[in-house]
Amino acid sequence: MNQDLKPHAIFIAYPLQGHVNPSVHLARKLAENGFTITFINTQYVHHECSRARGNKDDDIFVDARQSGLDIRYVTISDGLPVAFDRSLNHDQFMAALLHVFSAHAEEAVENILKSGESVNCLIADTFFVWPAKVAKKFGLLYISYWTETALVFSQYYHMDLLRMNSHYDCLDARHEPIDYIPGVKSIEPKDMTSFLQATDTTTVCHQIIHKAFEDVRGADIVLCNTVYELESDTISALQSKIPFLAIGPIIPFGITKNIVPTSLWAESDCTQWLDTKPHGSVLYVSFGSYAHLRKTDLVEIANGLLDSNVSFVWVLRPDIVSSNDLNPLPSGFVDEMGDRGMIIKWCSQMHVLRHPAIGGFLSHCGWNSVMESVWSERPLLCFPLYTDQFTNRKLVVDDWKIGINLSDRRIVTSVEVSEKVNRLMDGKSSSKLRDSIKHLKQILASALESDGSSEKNVERFKSHVNAMILQKSKTIIENKMI
Repeated sequence: MNQDLKPHAIFIAYPLQGHVNPSVHLARKLAENGFTITFINTQYVHHECSRARGNKDDDIFVDARQSGLDIRYVTISDGLPVAFDRSLNHDQFMAALLHVFSAHAEEAVENILKSGESVNCLIADTFFVWPAKVAKKFGLLYISYWTETALVFSQYYHMDLLRMNSHYDCLDARHEPIDYIPGVKSIEPKDMTSFLQATDTTTVCHQIIHKAFEDVRGADIVLCNTVYELESDTISALQSKIPFLAIGPIIPFGITKNIVPTSLWAESDCTQWLDTKPHGSVLYVSFGSYAHLRKTDLVEIANGLLDSNVSFVWVLRPDIVSSNDLNPLPSGFVDEMGDRGMIIKWCSQMHVLRHPAIGGFLSHCGWNSVMESVWSERPLLCFPLYTDQFTNRKLVVDDWKIGINLSDRRIVTSVEVSEKVNRLMDGKSSSKLRDSIKHLKQILASALESDGSSEKNVERFKSHVNAMILQKSKTIIENKMI
């Protein structure tokens, strides 16, 4: 890239673990492709990441800069005190992001520009409600970063169609399949995101979604953490309306620790324990960084794991049920588990998934987890909890056939957990799942080759940004001449 055209992007990550991770990885990828990045994190996320690393309060991109990448780092308030319990007070946290955070973000952008930095574009998570306005105010290109699937983006983008057809935001929602969203095959209402299945659409999260998908229509480009070949029809339909580029999967690929530390909890290393287990014999269990399990479900899952006689590593983050319930496991569970199981608070997920002892993944079906599971070739047992996870479950089980539903009913039972864990881990019955996931892994890997669809789209993105920068410079010069 011509040094004179080296774009400088301010990148603002949504302050949730599942959004920070792909944002950090994309920031690094863009820096590797010639961008200057000023990455804005919240003080809370920075504080938790620092505490997870033993109170190392340094810049999370120190190692990246030492490797030659031009990434700067800024922290700002999300509108709440650092010590405020965001997990316990979810709605207050979301309200702060809706009403207060934009003022801190706008001030940070203005300060960066006032310092004399030449900045060309603002990259911000699609779930923010303000980037188009801020980008326009400061004359920046607005790049929206969507960290989920194109299928979920399309559902939100077409909320007007869902309303018009009485599938959303109405008193008596229809239960018939949805077959009118452009580029989307018929989808059952139960497979839409949880927010679009909700009867109460006045919540703070719904307010965020409605405003965010008004705002995204002002984006110059939308970058999506997916692969074109996985969602070609949906992506092509979106591209007829907005500049939409699939650049995924944006995930860490090595089995060593990630260079950019992003975990909000201290990571445990269970390698030595896994080394003692036969290949493919251990189930990895994690329900992600954000959604909560009902205690009744957690108890059934725990008892089902015991009954299955399968070895397991279970990531049980401290607030999995509630930050007010720090010991949600059934009485006697740990003693009965013995050496067959290992309970940890958090880990480097990719590192664990790629260990030879891991044979499957009991997952909430967060999009990062699905992509990491595919990359590691570990079939999934699906128990979605929240937001996009229901749509991801449909892709995993129905479309790609790389996983099994844990529960087709609302209430999960220990008997069903035990039976389906054994089905997932049994070599004979799961062979089709493993064949399918190997094929899907190849699609991801091919997209990241130099001539692959995602790498080409990164090049297209750079070219689009440079063309816009040149056009903007030309317009400024012409206006001065007039």
